[in-house]
Amino acid sequence: MPLTLNALTELTGLASEHVLREEVEETGIPPEATLSKMAERLAVMREAVRRGLASDAPSVAGLVGKNAKTLWEAPDPLNDPLLKRVQAYAMAVNEENARMGRIVAAPTAGSAGTLPGALLGVADHLGIPDERLLMPLILAAGVAKMISRVIHIAGASGGCQAEIGSSAAMAAAAVTELLGGSPEAAAHAAALALQNTLGLVCDPVGGFVEVPCVMRNGFYAVHAVSAASMALSGI
Repeated sequence: MPLTLNALTELTGLASEHVLREEVEETGIPPEATLSKMAERLAVMREAVRRGLASDAPSVAGLVGKNAKTLWEAPDPLNDPLLKRVQAYAMAVNEENARMGRIVAAPTAGSAGTLPGALLGVADHLGIPDERLLMPLILAAGVAKMISRVIHIAGASGGCQAEIGSSAAMAAAAVTELLGGSPEAAAHAAALALQNTLGLVCDPVGGFVEVPCVMRNGFYAVHAVSAASMALSGI
């Protein structure tokens, strides 16, 4: 299926159930096993967040390593726990990646923090249990699959507009579904997130996936939540 506006609307018009059904048809793996695999990936995301928030060990290149912990432990000048949580979770995952820790590429290692930052951050803020995150993660995977069929999702070939843009679209759709938005709202959230990354280049300092990549995931996790909020509000 080509990635057109109609195709994206069709995909999210059928939402996560369609993505799961398509995965079962393509792989032959039963839905229960597919959801179990997604639960394993969610556990890896959780552990990456936990480790990242607790560690101030330097990254491989020494450019990052303590930003997530510093943000998480600092007083909140805005008194906005959701904003701080989303930012810190996303940065924690990417600092773990920069330390060669275990993460889930979503869709790449360099953009791995955006989806868990947004989805886990919102879920924890609202007290939503992990079992309710599996279908939103399935939808996020479907969005990434659609995008990857027609463009390069690696920043080195498509620019960060493709890499962080894809992850932000995934996260926006997932958060929208988690919060009870319609399939059309999830599609709109993904489109809002993606279109507002256009033109973003990939130019990391020294060629390492550290600066600005770690902080960029923090920024774009919030960006994804903003897209979901707008879509859920009918914008």
